[in-house]
Amino acid sequence: MPNFPSLLILLPEIQVTLIALVCLIAAAACGARVTRHIGVLAIGAFVLAGGSLFCPERLKYLLNGVLPVFGFGLQIVDDSFARFAKAMILIASSLSLLLSWSYFEKEGTQKAEYPVLIMFATLGMMLMVSAFDLLSLYVGIELQSLSLYILAAFRRDEAKSSEAGLKYFTLGALSSALLLYGMSLIYGFSGKTDFLSIMELLRASGAAQPGILVGMVFVCAALVFKVSGVPFHMWVPDVYEGAPTPVAAFFSAGPKIAALALFTRFLLYPMMGLAVQWHQILFFVAVASMIWGSFAGLAQTNLKRLLAYSSIANVGFILVGLLTAEKQGIEAMMIYLAIYALNTLGAFAVLLCLRRGGKPVETLTDLAGLSKINPFITLAMTILMFSMAGIPPVAGFFAKYFVFLAAANADMIPLVVIGVVCSVVTATYYLRVVKVMYIDEPPAPFDPLPDWGVRSVVGISALAMLGLTLAPSALLRGAEKAMQGFLG
Repeated sequence: MPNFPSLLILLPEIQVTLIALVCLIAAAACGARVTRHIGVLAIGAFVLAGGSLFCPERLKYLLNGVLPVFGFGLQIVDDSFARFAKAMILIASSLSLLLSWSYFEKEGTQKAEYPVLIMFATLGMMLMVSAFDLLSLYVGIELQSLSLYILAAFRRDEAKSSEAGLKYFTLGALSSALLLYGMSLIYGFSGKTDFLSIMELLRASGAAQPGILVGMVFVCAALVFKVSGVPFHMWVPDVYEGAPTPVAAFFSAGPKIAALALFTRFLLYPMMGLAVQWHQILFFVAVASMIWGSFAGLAQTNLKRLLAYSSIANVGFILVGLLTAEKQGIEAMMIYLAIYALNTLGAFAVLLCLRRGGKPVETLTDLAGLSKINPFITLAMTILMFSMAGIPPVAGFFAKYFVFLAAANADMIPLVVIGVVCSVVTATYYLRVVKVMYIDEPPAPFDPLPDWGVRSVVGISALAMLGLTLAPSALLRGAEKAMQGFLG
């Protein structure tokens, strides 16, 4: 007999799965000519799943959506934290699909399997967010990763794209091995795989068991790879540069949200009894990511590599919120994630808008004189760069402010000082982009702008940064609601 409550928890995932399978059959039967139709269906699937997440009848059945509800034993969980993260993932995936339509048509590499792979990657991310067991955690991560390996090398006839896919696959396989080994140690020494049982075992023992501690270190190393934190960041610049630009945009948003949400749940539930130990690991990762992402970005002239180092630095800032292990810090982290995802998608959308001589812009000098040719795109990029730099009053300032405030309230003043200094350093290369657009002379005219899809993402991202500045209450309430039932 079907387990109806468990199936109801996974209703959004089931909807995405069914539509993805239909789209897969259509892609195999009809080929590239139905790519846009499948893309529209994919966005429709994400909208439908988002509606199911917050459907009043579903939430009423699941104890009003406040207390955590478990399904299939303790394999999956439904709570406000998971719904908030899933909503961000669905929005990021939808915007990423809008970015891809005209790009692959102009590159002559349009393939119907692209939106299908995005759907399966999104499905994996949603499962990651709801995972409450080591087994469901692994299934979600691998479903996402297998799709991302293919997406990174999507333009397989180009050397850079093939290289990006190979590097990501090789290092991703290494991280999967670390993850499996760590999980096997945790299971071997605890006899449990669900998060609740592991948490109760550590709480009852009152001391760190060496086997579980070593297993936790291996799992943390694998998850640091997934969030692209130092020292497992080496794949990020090469993959961002080599992968198609819409794929790099997708990498910078959806997978990061899912991995950080999973990282948060893993550390604050089963591993909460080892908080002293993982705090040291996370402190190093946060500080190293902020410093390396900030200073290495100063030397970048390739725009995609610059955004790659920006993502490494931002992961460090986000982890500051997680380090507090308190509700205020996790709320700040979720606010930061939402703002960062829109920011980075908008920045990649600007790159996709601009071409010179039929070739996409790649270097900083390619943006020279943009303000004289297209003031709208220039203004949007300026807002996004100011937001990423954390310059008030744009939304990015409040993202960093809330994270640093939570750290200060948790008596982590040295971490706040390092974060503020690194924010100033990152502002240097963000403002350099603005300077090039407004002051430098254009070497050649830009091509006409692409279709409405890419331009709409630029507009949505820039307006969101201004809108969240003027009326941030919706996002603040959403993050506060996400913490209901989380952390007890």
